[in-house]
Amino acid sequence: MKLISWNVNGLRACMNKGFADFFNASEADIFCIQETKMHPEQADISFDGYQSFWNSAEKKGYSGTAVFTRIEPLSVRYDLGPAEFSGEGRVITLEFNSFFLVNVYTPNSQRELTRLQYRMSWDDAFREYVTALDHRKPVVICGDMNVARSEIDLKNPKQNVGNAGFTNEERQKIEQLLDTGFVDTFRLLYPEKTGAYTWWSYLFHARAHNAGWRIDYFLVSNRLAEHVQDSLIFSDITGSDHCPVGLILA
Repeated sequence: MKLISWNVNGLRACMNKGFADFFNASEADIFCIQETKMHPEQADISFDGYQSFWNSAEKKGYSGTAVFTRIEPLSVRYDLGPAEFSGEGRVITLEFNSFFLVNVYTPNSQRELTRLQYRMSWDDAFREYVTALDHRKPVVICGDMNVARSEIDLKNPKQNVGNAGFTNEERQKIEQLLDTGFVDTFRLLYPEKTGAYTWWSYLFHARAHNAGWRIDYFLVSNRLAEHVQDSLIFSDITGSDHCPVGLILA
């Protein structure tokens, strides 16, 4: 099974930058999108053979997630439950026969860390949510999680300590999540690989210099780890400030 995840930073804009070409070439069984920045009625975006599920933010042009799947889900759920974590279109959960898929766009802590406390509460609620799912059947989590786990996961770690996406608090939260029974599939297979990034600032020609961050993930329940055949970063694919990531499961 092949799964793809991509923060497109505006799906309508990305459609004009080759999104459909990559989508079709990828031949993914499930394709997850973050930061759609649209409602489905704003544009006819569909692909033959795929069902689509959308969770759009109440605020126009903001956030949002979508999933395109060839496989019929048993059930679909949106958001995490509590009202304080709803309305921004950040989570879609699809239940399949042998696993849950959770597509997530984690809130950014913002400049000056103005949203860090909200982010901390979000991380706790998200961990509780996926842990409860994991008690029922294995879970695949994918998306832009807005945190670089460790120094190997960004080009300039020393300069970014304490900045949004590389605070001690955010890094501790993702390690807490992993400690509850999940594995970072990319580091499972490539524990020492450097220069492997999924997001680059639009400033200072960061992408040309590969001055990036790895903040887009595929996590799986520990008991799925043996089924991970590859964890992919499509760093040559442009169209967004993020590149797609992928997972191959046996």
